[in-house]
Amino acid sequence: MMMAVARRSANWFAIGITAAVVVVVLVVAGVVWFANSQATSPGTLPESSAVDTETGAISIGSGEKTVDTYVDFMCPICNQFEQSYGPTLDQLVESGEITLNIHPISILDRQSQGTQYSTRSASAAYCVAVDDAENVPAFVTALYAQQPSEGTAGLDDAALTSIAMSSGASDAVASCISDGTYTRYVTSMTQKTPLQEGASGVSTPTIAVNGDVLTNKTDLSGDPQKDIVDRLNG
Repeated sequence: MMMAVARRSANWFAIGITAAVVVVVLVVAGVVWFANSQATSPGTLPESSAVDTETGAISIGSGEKTVDTYVDFMCPICNQFEQSYGPTLDQLVESGEITLNIHPISILDRQSQGTQYSTRSASAAYCVAVDDAENVPAFVTALYAQQPSEGTAGLDDAALTSIAMSSGASDAVASCISDGTYTRYVTSMTQKTPLQEGASGVSTPTIAVNGDVLTNKTDLSGDPQKDIVDRLNG
C-alpha cells in the first residue's frame, strides 16, 4: 500500500512539473507575441478625413487622377523633387485635376545623431493633418525650406511645433508633436512603401502616378511636364 501511495504521489509530481512547463511555455509565447505585436502595431491612428489610415496618405485636393509622393523630410533628393516638381503639383491640385497623396515616411533616422528626426518630422506632419489638413502643404514647404543636413541632429520638437503653428496649425499640435503621437504609425506605414523596379529596399522620394510607381533613375528627368503631366494624360 505504501508503494502504491508513493507511486501515485510520483505521478502527480510528474503531472505538476509538466503543467508548470506548459504554463512557462505559454507565458514565453505570450511575451513573444506581445513583443511582435508591439513591433508591428501602427499605434495611434491619425484620424482625419484627409488621411487614409490604411496607406498613410495625406490627401490634398479632390481630383480624379492621383500622384503619390513618399518622402522623408531629411532626404535632400526629396527636397530637390519638391523644388522641381512642387509648383506643377500645386497647380494640378488647384485646377482640380489631381489628388496629391503625401506619404511622410522614415528611412534616414540613422542620419540624425540618434534624435530620429525623420520619424519625428513625419509624425509632426500627421499632427498637422489631424489638426487641419489644409495646413499640410504649407507645413511641408516650410520643412523643406528649413531642412537640416544629413548627419546633424535635425530640428527639435519645439522647432517643429513652431513651424507647424506658423503654417496655420493650432496650439493642439504642440503636445501631439512632443509626445511623438504618430511615430509608431510612421514606422508601420514606411514598411508599406512600394519598391521601385530593381530596388532592394525603400527609396525616397518614391513617386506613383495614377498608381504606377516610377523609377527615379529612368523616370525622373527634372521635367514635370514629361514626367508627371504627360503620364497623367497618357
